[in-house]
Amino acid sequence: MTAQPLAGPLRRVPVQGRSVARVNRMLDACAQLVDEVGYDGLTTTLLAERAGVAIGSVYQFFPDKRAIVQALTLRNLEAYLHRLVDRMEQEEAADWWGAVDAAIDEYIAMHRSVPGFRTLHFGDIVDVHLLDDERDNNAVIAGRLAALLRERYEINGERVDFVLGIAVEAADSLIKMAFRRQSDGDPEILAEAKTLIRDYLHRHVTVGQ
Repeated sequence: MTAQPLAGPLRRVPVQGRSVARVNRMLDACAQLVDEVGYDGLTTTLLAERAGVAIGSVYQFFPDKRAIVQALTLRNLEAYLHRLVDRMEQEEAADWWGAVDAAIDEYIAMHRSVPGFRTLHFGDIVDVHLLDDERDNNAVIAGRLAALLRERYEINGERVDFVLGIAVEAADSLIKMAFRRQSDGDPEILAEAKTLIRDYLHRHVTVGQ
């Protein structure tokens, strides 16, 4: 499932099918280029050439390269949440722990399979507040995950949002470490990440059915 680019960083929201397709081509080109040249090497000229659009088309929708990367990051966030929901439904994850494992697994899978994701993650390489002006990027992720999990499970315990924020921060750091060590992710570190997060959440979160 491919999420549509969100309106946040766009100068003009694409409505017609051709415009939507053009914006998605720009975001796809952005993902490829950040893997190849990094954020610092990315330019709107390179992006226009890779996407096969006129430079004016880029500026019709985006004010600068930061806004393009922001839109790509928002698209990746929506794609991550869709992947997580799809997996939970397909596997009929009836318990909280299955959902926790799925959240970690899908984050790892996106590092391996989604262009640009290993470089950008959820935007910290550009700005720790790329997704929201007031909350840092991981806090946004934790909030979205908390809302999703509360829809499906009766999560109890003191400071649940705080605890989930700590879990997201720890998992993010360990997964990044695993992919620094090995191009496909060091399996030993990834296994430790799952164990650490499970143990931490088990101490602080209770789920009532």
